Amino acid sequence: MNATNLTLSLVVGGLFAGGVHLLLQRGLFRIVLGFVLLGHGANLVLLIAGGPAGAVPEVGEADPAAASDPLPQAMALTAVVITFAVTALLLALCDRSVMLYGDDEVRDDVEDRLLARQERQGEET
Repeated sequence: MNATNLTLSLVVGGLFAGGVHLLLQRGLFRIVLGFVLLGHGANLVLLIAGGPAGAVPEVGEADPAAASDPLPQAMALTAVVITFAVTALLLALCDRSVMLYGDDEVRDDVEDRLLARQERQGEET
């Protein structure tokens, strides 16, 4: 592993750690930021998986064995587009939540708590 891959691996670890931390928060905007960090981390993983940059893969220009693999780059581009679309959807949901409830906090589901209480009471009896 060279120094570039080590640095990128550390950055990916930091992005995933920060993303998971933000996803576990109760604020919707923090959850969206966590999702964005995870998306950037996944894109860097795809770039690391592609290996070092090779020659430009044009026909007749470079040796096919020395050409870089375009598949990881295509997957990273697809991941960027998907992340952007899901981020836009999540931001719209956050905006709607703020408009309806006045804040972006994720509330507990009352019915879920009732079911959990009934399960605990059923286990005790």
